[in-house]
Amino acid sequence: MSCEIRKLGGLDYALCRYGGSKLKFRGPRRNTSVPYVAFMGGANTFGRYIALPFPTLVERQVALPCVNLGTPSAGVDVFIRDDEIMRLASAAQVTVVQIMDAHNMTNRYYSVHPRRNDRFIAPSELLCSIYPEVDFAEFHFTRHLLNALWTVSNTRFELVVNELQEAWVARMRHLIGRMTGPCVLLWLSAHDEVPTNDPAIGSAPLFVTRRMIEQVEPMAAKLIQVSPSPHAVSEGTTGMVFPKEERKQATQLAGVRAHREIADILVPAVRRFA
Repeated sequence: MSCEIRKLGGLDYALCRYGGSKLKFRGPRRNTSVPYVAFMGGANTFGRYIALPFPTLVERQVALPCVNLGTPSAGVDVFIRDDEIMRLASAAQVTVVQIMDAHNMTNRYYSVHPRRNDRFIAPSELLCSIYPEVDFAEFHFTRHLLNALWTVSNTRFELVVNELQEAWVARMRHLIGRMTGPCVLLWLSAHDEVPTNDPAIGSAPLFVTRRMIEQVEPMAAKLIQVSPSPHAVSEGTTGMVFPKEERKQATQLAGVRAHREIADILVPAVRRFA
């Protein structure tokens, strides 16, 4: 299948599909008829605003095709609901899974779009009963919804967070359990992360704690935690390509130097397991 070439803010992502999947991924499309490495994750794995994201940098060092299955706004749901993508990930020599946010998933309180997991679809009767004063028709995105619920009642909000965290652990176990090859978990974290349930200030991966990661780590071949160096932090958005109206979004993602640092740390693990 040929790739659809699309330029967003001057950067060519060469979007493409694999098999019968409805999802579009960063290209050019890699050859999956030979041994390859798969990368699953969100906007950082996709490499939003980055000319050479870390899957591409790893590919240049390990001499194996690296299939970038990162998708912006992804939660765990987008992958486990797509049989073609799970088949690709399972068939890889090694699969690197970026630890994703816990809020972009369908759960007992609300449902999300099956492919755009940051899109809020509808509340459950349970959520309506807990927050009877909230008009859920106002919300289109999960983060907006959660900000409002926190503002209305941070006490009741704890129930929502607990559900998201329990669902995240269960889905991650399901995801890793479907891998036939080794799975490397990639935890991208900030040096200054402070535990909080406030969705307005919580850092990515949102609502994911070390204790949660420890519950899924035994199923993986390796857990790699990467925090940006002071040099990477100081560079900010230098070298990133984005429309000026998306500067705020760009500052929340890994920068050019951070992608190089991630790749350098991943390469030994990929070589070991591939």
